Amino acid sequence: MSRPVVLVSLESPHSFWRLSAEHERSLRIAFPGVDFRTAAEEDVPYRLAEAHVYLGWRFEPSWLANAPHLNWIASPAAGTDHLPVAEAHSAGVALTRSYGFHGRPMAEHAMGLILGFSRGLFMSQRVQRNRTWWKDDLAAEFFDLAGSTLAIVGCGSIGGHLARAARAFGMNVIGVRRAPPVAPRAGITWMHASAVHRAVAVADVVVNLLPATRGTDRLFDHRLFTACKPGALFLNLGRATTVDQQALLAALNAGHLRGAALDVADPKPLPARHPLRLHPRVVLTPKSSTLCRTYMNEAVAFFAANLRRYLAGQPLNGLAEVPDAHSPLAGG
Repeated sequence: MSRPVVLVSLESPHSFWRLSAEHERSLRIAFPGVDFRTAAEEDVPYRLAEAHVYLGWRFEPSWLANAPHLNWIASPAAGTDHLPVAEAHSAGVALTRSYGFHGRPMAEHAMGLILGFSRGLFMSQRVQRNRTWWKDDLAAEFFDLAGSTLAIVGCGSIGGHLARAARAFGMNVIGVRRAPPVAPRAGITWMHASAVHRAVAVADVVVNLLPATRGTDRLFDHRLFTACKPGALFLNLGRATTVDQQALLAALNAGHLRGAALDVADPKPLPARHPLRLHPRVVLTPKSSTLCRTYMNEAVAFFAANLRRYLAGQPLNGLAEVPDAHSPLAGG
């Protein structure tokens, strides 16, 4: 193999999502035989001609035509619905996602939202300007985490982090996925995807971590929300397209759900007068569940480990699957 060329485009207004000079230096030292090149995103289509590997946040299907030597597209993201998985596969180009380091911040985010509802923190913030005392209201609204049940729908690596955090609060955890894990995690009751209605029926908190696929589109619909335990709390930290938002609103307005916390919504951002934005029992966060000061450090470490595998001719970790409508409950 001629000297491999790795083209990197990792730009962001936030330092923890941006490749720094120190990151670039560490890669050059670790791989002296690799030609690392960086490019602004708008220049990527013109810089791909000699690249064997591309590392970046975004890759348009049309860019493949300009990349005759490309073997591998690597993304620091956990999801791949914004990437040309099928087109890359057809072109014989591997495409990988990253994993293992999104779970900690997302678990912290989810537990923060759960605690906000369970301890009445969001209610207190909402009424403190207009009420002098609301202890009786909180007495009727709060719920104990210890002994309650959390269902994680799409329970993969990220779900494992959340399960451990929830167990520390004394919660019982149900993990829902299309296949049991190779090494089952202690403290999680596993259910197959076909049993998702049974899982949500006994859960006090339901967390959705599903990716966007044809099989997960509007999976949380009127029927699934109706199956939820009365008074359950719903969190979406997966993808917006996995939830029928009208069905969610109906469940909230009927009082069937205690509340909802959404890190994703459709459209993004929601219009100022959207009923979900204005709903008193909905908390929105701006797709911020993966905010993490060490994100790029860990993303570069993941990529470096995979680059060693690539150079040694070994299978890559995190290979993205071509979307399959019949495999709905893969998860983060």
